[in-house]
Amino acid sequence: VIVQENHTFDDHFGRYCQAAAGSSPTCTDGPACCEAAPAREPGGASPVVLDDAEMAAYDPDHTRDCEAAEMNGGKMDRYVSGTACSSPHNFALAGDAVKAYWDYAARFALADRWFQPIIGQSSANDMYLARAGYVFTDNDYGPGGVTQRCAIQPKTMQYTDPTIADLLVARGATWAWYGEGYQEMTSSLSTLGLCPDPPSGCEVQIPLYPCTYDPSDVPFQYYKPFLDNPTYMKDYAALAGDLAAGALPQVSFVKGLGYHSEHPGLKTRLGDGVKFATAVVEAVLASRYADDTLVILTYDEGGGYFDHVAPPTAATVDGQPYGTRVPTLALGRFARKNHVSHVELEHSSIVRFIEWNWLDGKTGQLGTRDAVVHNLGDLLDPATTGVAVPN
Repeated sequence: VIVQENHTFDDHFGRYCQAAAGSSPTCTDGPACCEAAPAREPGGASPVVLDDAEMAAYDPDHTRDCEAAEMNGGKMDRYVSGTACSSPHNFALAGDAVKAYWDYAARFALADRWFQPIIGQSSANDMYLARAGYVFTDNDYGPGGVTQRCAIQPKTMQYTDPTIADLLVARGATWAWYGEGYQEMTSSLSTLGLCPDPPSGCEVQIPLYPCTYDPSDVPFQYYKPFLDNPTYMKDYAALAGDLAAGALPQVSFVKGLGYHSEHPGLKTRLGDGVKFATAVVEAVLASRYADDTLVILTYDEGGGYFDHVAPPTAATVDGQPYGTRVPTLALGRFARKNHVSHVELEHSSIVRFIEWNWLDGKTGQLGTRDAVVHNLGDLLDPATTGVAVPN
């Protein structure tokens, strides 16, 4: 599971898809079967081009209050004007900058109804990858631990509820989180007592996010059994070695530094994030694991960018409303080819799939959204999985 940041389906795939906005196509074969972004948003504004320069210069407000105000009860009409958070820059559509992702969509499977699980900022949405349920709002807390000294969130919290990681460990299944910059952060703090210097490729050149490791990006760090536990917390640099040595865990999460995550603003470039994510995909598909690994590339949340599709309004088990669609691809041999899935999915669907695949098919073990969300079956090809994965 590769976790990128802060983009909507429209801003990444609105110019890849070809069906008219609002047409709700039922076919599933390629770009003619997913909705293009509208030529104008409801207020009549045209989009700006989302490229390196545009993304580096502007970070939409993506707090819970702002995202909710812009969605306006599902009208999706206040991104450009009408609220204090509105801006013409919020209606932005990428083109050639994300062509690598369009090429993946043509080769594999694209989900056009994958929603961020909760309205608001990254950390709250990341928690659904671990807990499949509501834990806190926005980026209200960091997890603490040795790296918290260099984090931007002053308040910390630890939780005791079970996560999908607890279930995997109890079952004897292996898992890990590969975080870029994690080893450099821990080494610098332990030897020098200082935050590490920013990498040369991080344009803003500050010893904080987006140039250095941020523990609030890692949902499992909020749970004591996994906080800075070297069995599960690994540096991104270890991924290449584990792929080569045949040591890749059964379930792996990968997270780049902020300037590799596609998070807007602070001089981050869209192309840097695309390059990072595609490098991970290609490394896995070129490894000994290619024939038995499913890669999911998703985004924590929409980042305050416009999307024209209203999120589901049905009540969720944790009482938290869905946010906008986010781009998500299923990649590798098990994914359907040139396929567009219209099944409603979210980050908790990954948890449900992990339960189904590694925990004897017993889904809903956390008693949260993993009990009710759709599984990933519609993205997967039964001819290669050898079994029909449930929807």
